[in-house]
Amino acid sequence: MRYLGSKIKLLSSIEDVIKKNNIQGETFADLFAGTGCVGDYFKDRYNVISNDFLYFSYVLNMAKLKYGRTPKFKKIERKIGCNIFDWLNKMNFTPDDKFFFYNNYTPIGDRMFFTESNGIKIDGIRLKIEELFTTDEINENEYYFLLASMMDSLTRVSNTSGTYEAFFKFWDSRAGKEFELQPLEINEVDLYGKNTVYNRDTNELVREITGDIAYIDPPYTVTQYVSAYHMFETLTKYDAPAIKGVGGKRGRDGQNSLYAQRTKAKLIFEDLFRQIKFEHVLISYSNQGLVPLEELCELASHFAVDGEVQINHYDYQEYQNHRSSNKRNGKGLNEVIIYFKKDMKINKSPINYSGSKDTLLPEILKALPAQIDTFVDVMGGAFNVGANVTATRKVVYNEINPYIYELVSWVLGEDKTKIIKDIENKIASCGLEKGGKEQYEALRSLYNEKQNPLELYVLHMYAFQNMIRFNGSHKFNTPIGVAGYSEDIKQRILNFKCKAPEVELINGDYVNLKWETYPPETVFYFDPPYFITSAAYNDGKRGMKGWGLNEEIELLSILKQLDSLGYKFILSNVIKHKDKENTLLMQWIEENGYKIIEVGVSGWRYAKNEVLIINY
Repeated sequence: MRYLGSKIKLLSSIEDVIKKNNIQGETFADLFAGTGCVGDYFKDRYNVISNDFLYFSYVLNMAKLKYGRTPKFKKIERKIGCNIFDWLNKMNFTPDDKFFFYNNYTPIGDRMFFTESNGIKIDGIRLKIEELFTTDEINENEYYFLLASMMDSLTRVSNTSGTYEAFFKFWDSRAGKEFELQPLEINEVDLYGKNTVYNRDTNELVREITGDIAYIDPPYTVTQYVSAYHMFETLTKYDAPAIKGVGGKRGRDGQNSLYAQRTKAKLIFEDLFRQIKFEHVLISYSNQGLVPLEELCELASHFAVDGEVQINHYDYQEYQNHRSSNKRNGKGLNEVIIYFKKDMKINKSPINYSGSKDTLLPEILKALPAQIDTFVDVMGGAFNVGANVTATRKVVYNEINPYIYELVSWVLGEDKTKIIKDIENKIASCGLEKGGKEQYEALRSLYNEKQNPLELYVLHMYAFQNMIRFNGSHKFNTPIGVAGYSEDIKQRILNFKCKAPEVELINGDYVNLKWETYPPETVFYFDPPYFITSAAYNDGKRGMKGWGLNEEIELLSILKQLDSLGYKFILSNVIKHKDKENTLLMQWIEENGYKIIEVGVSGWRYAKNEVLIINY
């Protein structure tokens, strides 16, 4: 099947990269599936997930991946007494106003994509296939196989160079052949498992699926496949669309790929790399892509384990359509397969602090916008959110509580092995153990005299519910609990780091941040005390700023200001809790048209249904 960007000749190269890196796994996702040749090749070795946002690709992949073999057509062939392809090909049809191809893509419609006789056969057979399906004479698998076979057969009589943006002004020898429906050739093998086929936007789908290997073959030139192959889309949907122009193109229905737009391609790649949840990522690309190869690899490095990205080069024959540029500066097409391991690890903060969002992180990360130059964790707390966001330039941590700020600075700034050694020495020298009240209170008194982060951290591990609570005189006053130092805490200390290349730490009231100084693609994340809940850190009785109606109004005003400045924000909050509802917040959301995303339940003792409010 003639198809722009088909990877038939690269199949062994894709396999080589998998073998070279000893990539293991059971799930293989072909996320820009096109004609489905990649999934078809690997379906005997993996559970294949196939996706493409064009419907004709969905049809092709349903035909190739759902059952693994050519359907038998037993029911219909018992009825007609012969092979269904022979039966359909021998039929005679009389065109009418339902014959869309005949009326629009032959000389009858002032276009020369097909001869008139072939237009009649294409429409007649397509209508017959639909009739057989709606009357249950063929099943779903047989239906998709016949439609896929029609597409493949269509290319053999098309009066074009391969795409359908334009036709030849003369009749090519191919076009003079009689249209004949021939069975689609597929890889006849036993399926490894149960395959799944989607017809979705890839960047939306990757927020919902996970697996082992993801193969990415996006458009990387200005060619819009919905335009180049509008004929296939119309053939499979057969929806008599409004068409226009010499090429008779259907409307794009919002299906323009951002990957094929010079100003948007890098942005949408960033979103894909951020959201994809597959351990191994392979990308087909070239030195002539809209995003320069070096830039794409540098972008991928932000999301790769240890920043490592591998480039495998292959010679590949270039396909040119009528929009291809001749300005290649003497450089031929060099196809590459980029490979990296995705860093999907969530580095949970070793500080157990009230209101931390560690359990909600997957949903928060899923809601992030496509592009993040700088991420500001405005009310950072234990720094679970900001530390796990891959901003391409830097993340900013701000925290009003000086003691929590000091702990975060200490954990991030000190050598991790030294921190572990100091903690274990402090526990041993103080004789601390779970429930050891006397030793705990002795350390608490010692801490309140000099107040250093090491002793505060040790105290918080043994404190009641790991609470970090101070009295009005700024003395730590949490009683002993039943917890203590553990291997889990040790590993959290060792693993905790920021995913952004640079981190800035600020200790101050968020209202004093200089919002206008941040670059345009900055995302501000707010996790304030919740107005309709109560907690020790926002009751205003600890010698620090509390949270009441005035603070809530001030916050909403600042968020509105950020919106007016063109920044994106994310607000964690609770709209309803027990018998209370934050009517002020709800009214503000409705007035400004902001979006609410439900992200789950937090808190084990006083469970809260958390939401995110976003302005993008």
